[in-house]
Parts: sequence; structure tokens; C-alpha cells
Amino acid sequence: MSHTAEAAVLSQPFGEAFQADPYAVYARLRAAGSVHRVALPDGAPVWLVTHEADVRRGLADARFSVNKRHSGTGFKGFSLPPALDANLLNIDAEDHLRLRRLVAQGFTPRHVEGMRKGVQEAVEGFVGRLEERIAADGSGDVVAECARPLPLKVIGDLLAVPEAQQGRFSGWVATMLAPTGREELAAAIGEIHRYLVELVAERRAAPGDDVLSGLIAARDEDDRLSENELVSLAFLILMAGSENVQHLISGGLLTLLTHPDQLAALRADPGLLPAAVEELLRHSHPNHTAIRRFPTEPVEIGGVRIPAGDTVLFSLASAHRDPARYADPDRFDIARADQGHLALGHGLHYCLGAPLARMQVTLALGALLRSLPGIRLASPAGDLRWTTTFRFHALRELPVTVGPPGD
Repeated sequence: MSHTAEAAVLSQPFGEAFQADPYAVYARLRAAGSVHRVALPDGAPVWLVTHEADVRRGLADARFSVNKRHSGTGFKGFSLPPALDANLLNIDAEDHLRLRRLVAQGFTPRHVEGMRKGVQEAVEGFVGRLEERIAADGSGDVVAECARPLPLKVIGDLLAVPEAQQGRFSGWVATMLAPTGREELAAAIGEIHRYLVELVAERRAAPGDDVLSGLIAARDEDDRLSENELVSLAFLILMAGSENVQHLISGGLLTLLTHPDQLAALRADPGLLPAAVEELLRHSHPNHTAIRRFPTEPVEIGGVRIPAGDTVLFSLASAHRDPARYADPDRFDIARADQGHLALGHGLHYCLGAPLARMQVTLALGALLRSLPGIRLASPAGDLRWTTTFRFHALRELPVTVGPPGD
């Protein structure tokens, strides 16, 4: 029998306990049921779905729309201007497929495989920079020297963004995702907006052989997308393509370094690296939730009837630690038989850049372990600094040093 779980006082799971150990909070929520009416840190009410079967089902259910026009509560999110908001994460069905087809040419498996040599060269360069830093100072920050600049360069090159401007964009995005206040958030969004509008204007005046030039041509010649959609696509590619990969590399390396048995198995058989990356995507993916959804009609999920227009968050982090789906789910096991996960999406909104993300993470981790056989943490894992929001859990820095291999 279904029910609507309205409560006078909403559960507030995203407090200090969540900051300290998000997975323990999700475990308590799962034990109490799949669907919870909770408050975000700003007090906004949402439905949080925690069981893997319900998360998987919900992500593929077309009745859960990503388009904010279906919100019945006036949901605004980041309050992005139209030129940043008309992207694939906010569009359903036919319009989503139209835009996806336009940008997909830059992310086909064949095109991505053609990028392998360039990505490998970039990886070797950044890992070499980390080696030099460790040799000079005794330790180096994986985030600053490798994990952050690598995807910025790869995605930046894909869109032909000048290297000098890639770091500035990354800083604005980092501020937007975890601002200290509304003024800082508005300032970061304003900088991103201005920069992308200027970038499109510059590329329109001097097109090249890159994905952004191709999108501009589709806009100007065939009128297959609006100007807002054009700028928004550039925003999404740069943001998602740089943020997620950097956190996967740094978080993935930390997971390996703190699980010496699994690291030893990987060193003994480097051919296990692709499987290790899939397990890292399940066990250590930085994103806690998928993009918010809004039911276009009342929908029952997990025995709870969710009204049309309410905000729904499907928790990927909780789903990936659900013992109903995964045996011993908190264990990091690169030989895990069931490597299915939702880290790169499910259904219509499956990650367009999944092949490129996998390639970068695999090549980066492989190079780090190969070039630095004695790599180890330079400070206790408990002292590492994280950015933790209800959206994601990501390292701010990862200081490492080297010692005798196998020590």
C-alpha cells in the first residue's frame, strides 16, 4: 500500500555527521526505507531515494523530468541565466536527443580512441610535473599537479579553449559548486557566463577544427539549436568534463593507497586496471546524487507516492552501497563480479563523455602507479581536506610522497 510521507518537521541528514561520513548517513536512511522527505542545507524540501533498485528505476522513468518548468515549488537551483541553463541536464526527450546528436560527434568511441595518444602525452607530462615537485620538495599535490589540469587540458583542447584560460574557468566552476555565500555564487556564474559568450563570439569570428566550432556552424548554418543552447552546451562540456574526472582521479588514487591489498593485486597484474576503474566508479565516485528530477504526474516509487512537481534526488552514493544489490558493498574489491553501477548515469541522461572519462582516469592512474612505484600519502588520510555538499564529496588536495616500492 502506498503512502505520501509528508512530515511537519523534515529530516535533515546533511549536517555534521554527513560531512564526517556520508556513507554512514546513507546506510541509516536505507535501513529506514528507500524514500525520505528531507531538507537540503538551505531548508528546501526534497524527496531522497536511497535503494539501488528504486534509484535505477527512477533514472529510467520518463515521468521524472529534469526540466525545471515541471517544478511545482519554484525550484531554481543555481539560478543560472538562460545562456547557461539550456543544456542537456535540463532538457527532456526530443530536445535532449536533438542536442545530444549535435554534440555526440566529439564523443563517439572512435573519436575518443583517436584522442588516446594526445591524452597519454598529457598524462605523462602532468605526472612528470608531479615527480619533479616531489623530487624538489619531498611531496607533491596530485590534485594541483595532475588531477585538475589533465581533464581541463583534454576538454579544453576538444573545444580549443586557450590553456591560459582553462584554470580560470575551473576556479569559477569550483566556486559555483561550493560557494561560501550567495554573492560569491552570483559572481562566479557571472564570470562563467561572460567568458563563454565571449568565447563563442571569438570562435564564430575565427572557426577552427574543434567541437565548439562545429556547434556554432550547426547554429548559424542549419539553425538546429538556439544561441542559448549553444552557449549552454559549451558550459556543460567544460564543467562536467573537467570537474568529475579530476575528482575521480584524485579520489581513485586515494582509495587505492588506503587499500594496500587491492593496490598490491593491481601492481601484480596491471591488466586489472580497467576493472579497478569500474569498481572505483561504484565505490568512490564523487557525485552523491544524480541531477534533480520533477515528477510530471504523481509517481509511486519505493512504496511512496510522490506528488507531481516536487523535487526528487536519486542518491547514487547510497545506491552504490546498497547491500540488496552488492555483496559487502562498503568493501573496495577490484575483482568484484558485479561491476554494474550508475556512476555515469542510466537511461536518457547516460553520460555522453563516459568513454573519454574512463580513458583519462585509466591512463592517469596507470601512469601514476607506473612512474611512482613507491607512491604513498604524505599525511594521514584523516587529515585530508574535503569539499562535501549534498551534491558531491571531493578532495581539495592529495599530498603524496614516495618511498621504496612495496614498503
